[in-house]
Amino acid sequence: MQWDVVAGIHPVLEALRAGREVHRVLLAKGREDDRVREVLAAARARGVGIERRPKAQLDELYGGQHQGVIALVKPQGYSTLEDALGFARQRGHDPFLLALDHVEDPHNLGAVLRTGEAAGCHGVIIPERGSAALTASVHKASAGASQRVPVVLVTNLANALRELKRQGVWVGGAAQQEGKAPWDTKLTGPLCLVLGSEGEGLGRLTQELCDFTVRIPMTGEIASLNVSAAAAVLCFERVRQRAQAAPKAKPAKPAKPKQA
Repeated sequence: MQWDVVAGIHPVLEALRAGREVHRVLLAKGREDDRVREVLAAARARGVGIERRPKAQLDELYGGQHQGVIALVKPQGYSTLEDALGFARQRGHDPFLLALDHVEDPHNLGAVLRTGEAAGCHGVIIPERGSAALTASVHKASAGASQRVPVVLVTNLANALRELKRQGVWVGGAAQQEGKAPWDTKLTGPLCLVLGSEGEGLGRLTQELCDFTVRIPMTGEIASLNVSAAAAVLCFERVRQRAQAAPKAKPAKPAKPKQA
């Protein structure tokens, strides 16, 4: 079997804790500290084999920063739209998804997954063509979030958005030139936010399918944000709006003073 490579302490820990099928954990010889011992404990608890190897061998397996820790894992399958919607239903939540329109940089995909997981996203949708795929670089950039958030691979993004609309999910597009500010736009309820590439933004058909567009006001000279930064702004504006709309807990009544 061709194993996927997950590199870095936190991504490897998340792979072990999330129940991924881990074939082997590889540690660089001479690397020994509390974080590595945490990886060792998690691997032993799962019954996963551990090997000490020269750092040069880990460098050959993964060209980036691996912190002396690599896991060989079973290739991660993609999820379906129904998987992501079911993920929301299991938790009793309104579905919240992100869709990426031709975002090709794996580091951006990883960063969006990390942001989405932190903001309670139930899935990230990517098209088969013109999009970064799940790779070791994505796992590393996501800091383990790729093990937690369903990644939905679709043949046609437009058809996926149409299906979401049929299922009662609103589709909002992040546009550079038009739309209301996020704080003037309702971002609660069943929602899919679509973000495009930095250079081209949303495709024409994708934008036409959006129920509304939202624009992040910019006051500096730079015309647009990195897609992962834009995702963070929009995701946490949704978090803020949901918190504001939640029923406020009544303050506890003060205890009666003790009688002397």
